[in-house]
This record gives sequence, structure tokens and C-alpha cells, in this order.
Amino acid sequence: MSADPPASAGPCAPAGPYAPADPYALPDPAGTRLVRSADGTRLHTESYGPAGAPVVVLAHGWTCSVAFWAPVIHRLAGDHRVIAYDQRGHGGSDRPATPAGYSTGKLADDLEAVLTELLPAGRRAVLAGHSMGGMTVMAAADRAQVAARTAGAVLVSTGPSDLVAELDLVPAAVRPVRLRRALHRLVLESKLPLGPVNGLSKAVLKYATMGPGATADQVAACAKVVHACPTSTRHSWSQVLGTVELTAGLAALAVPTAVVVGSRDRLTPPVHSRRMLAALPDPRGLLELPGAGHMAPVERPAEVAGEIRRIVNLVSVDQRSDVG
Repeated sequence: MSADPPASAGPCAPAGPYAPADPYALPDPAGTRLVRSADGTRLHTESYGPAGAPVVVLAHGWTCSVAFWAPVIHRLAGDHRVIAYDQRGHGGSDRPATPAGYSTGKLADDLEAVLTELLPAGRRAVLAGHSMGGMTVMAAADRAQVAARTAGAVLVSTGPSDLVAELDLVPAAVRPVRLRRALHRLVLESKLPLGPVNGLSKAVLKYATMGPGATADQVAACAKVVHACPTSTRHSWSQVLGTVELTAGLAALAVPTAVVVGSRDRLTPPVHSRRMLAALPDPRGLLELPGAGHMAPVERPAEVAGEIRRIVNLVSVDQRSDVG
């Protein structure tokens, strides 16, 4: 993208057959930049792929970072301009100093800042958000500057509301609804540090966030990313996620939008995806991935990248039709 002068440069991911040496390690970015949000928070952004290609913007979820998207970036960057950024408090982005820095409004501010800084006027992107990243897309949908730069969207493993009510972490033997919700909130809002990555922590992470078929390499890749998230960031965002209400934002997402979810997602079960599909102004399909958990971009990156590519192709055809 010619309007994105890099702070550091490196080779783009090559086009052609998908065969990275390490699919869970990011390729060298074409450029990096710090973008300032409305409150001054600095956001770390990375760009991949050819400057003139269709643009995809990736927003990661709670406790993750740009690195979480590596398997998807490898599959898209050969013929797309992929922009990914660390949500505030995560990765290379600033950590807010006070609780006021954590809210869905701040998430919307951050996405708006990334889009207005890195997309020239007149360019539009497909936005793909995983978990809290999907909530970011919903939260920002009614912003004029965001809408003007959004061609389509893909919502992956996410939900607009009632997150604690629908969590499926507690064993089914615990039946009382109030007790289940209380236990879920305790798990979600824990202030305990995750500690080192080891066999036990990976087993717990796999149970909570991944499907039973997730490979050891996939679990290790997710554990590395999640354990790198500061405990204070994890807890601060949990306070927001426990009460999130973005139904109005979902209704304002007036672009072709696909929804993706794993059938074994315990954090945002498929019930959320079905509700979203029914509420979207322009729904373009629900892809339910059999056996996958919450970390679909790592567990099933080919299908997730495929849905993003499908929406890119769809909106490209629509734009050519509008011109013609």
C-alpha cells in the first residue's frame, strides 16, 4: 500500500504454493508502524503482502496478538495486503494505565485509528475479527470513518452479548444455572498469572479453547501467544467481556459478512454465531467447523483464510458491478 511507508522493511510472503518452514511463525512484514488511537494509546501494526492487492485487516482476540494470525497470514499474504495490529494492552501496543482505557468504545477507537491511518481515502478492506476482534468490528460498525473503509467482514469465534451465560467451560454435571454462571465468571475474571508453559498448562488451554483434534504444535503455538499476555491485560479485558452488549453494532454492520465458528467452541459456542447470522443486515453464510474449538484461525487456518478470501472475491465482484 503506497500510503503505508514502513518503519522497518522485509520481504513479503511469496505468492505460490503454501509451504512455510514454520506455519506458526509470522513471515517478515513488509512494514510496521505505530498508530496513535484517539486517547494517545500507541498501537503496533504490521503489514504483509503486495501494496496494490486487496486489503484485509485482522483484529485478534482476548489474550492474543498479531502472532496468533500467523497461519492465516501465510495463506493470504501472497496476493492480499494484510494489515494486522495488536489490540491495546497486547503484544507491542501500549497498556492503558487506568480501567477507563478498557472498553468496547476504545476497541472501536483503535480500529478506526488503524483504518484511517493505513488505508488511503477511497480504499476499502475486508475486516476479519476473532473473538474480541470480532467484537471490535461490531463495536466500530456505526463509525462513519470505519464504514467508509469497510467492504466486507468475517466474524470468527465471537459473539455480541451474553458471553458468560453461554460459556461452556464448567462440566455438564454442574447443572444449576446460577452456579454455572458464577463459576464461569470466576474463571473468566481470574487475576492469577498463567505461569510457565508446561504440559499441565497446555492441557488446560486445550480443554478451554481448542477442539479435541488440535495438534500438539497448534496447542503449543496458542500457549506461547496466550501466556505472553500480561496478567493485568487479561483481567482488565475480562471485566469488559463479562458485560459486553454489541447487538446494535451487529445490526449496523451493513456489508457482506460471513460467520465462522468451531462446533466445539466452549468460549463462544455456535449459538452466538446463529444469532449473529439472523441479526446481520447482509449475511453471507455460516461456516461451522466440525470438531474445532475457539482458536479456529490456528486449528483450521485453511478454512478461515478461505472464508476471508471468499468475501474479498465477493466484494470485489460487487464493486466491479457497481462501476460497470
